Amino acid sequence: MSLKKIKEFFEKRDRFAAHNDIELVSVETGKAVASMRIQDKHLNGAEVVHGGALFTLADYAFAAATNSHGTFSLAINVNIQFIKGVSSGVVTAYAQEIAVNSKLSSCRVTIYDESNEIIATFQGLAYRKNKPLPV
Repeated sequence: MSLKKIKEFFEKRDRFAAHNDIELVSVETGKAVASMRIQDKHLNGAEVVHGGALFTLADYAFAAATNSHGTFSLAINVNIQFIKGVSSGVVTAYAQEIAVNSKLSSCRVTIYDESNEIIATFQGLAYRKNKPLPV
């Protein structure tokens, strides 16, 4: 299965990421990059990006990275740490698998702002189902 088809799968089928205007920048085997231009709808009451928006961005990059082998994978455990608030610009999530076997994929995601400062870190564990990604 080509990485182009995997990228197309996520761009067409992940409706929640699309609703939040998140772009899948790239997918490589075990890696993915996603970005989001901060808009008013992404801000919380403190006028910084809502934690749910950052989580969605990280989760989208995580999903693309862990499914990049063409095996259907789903999150079974994730956690996120919010490091710095940001209110404008573009935030970018870089996901990379750090361990993978036939059943599990562990992935680290780091979100940066435009100044290359860390906004949040995310760790996810995905279960790799015994079936191909439905592209």
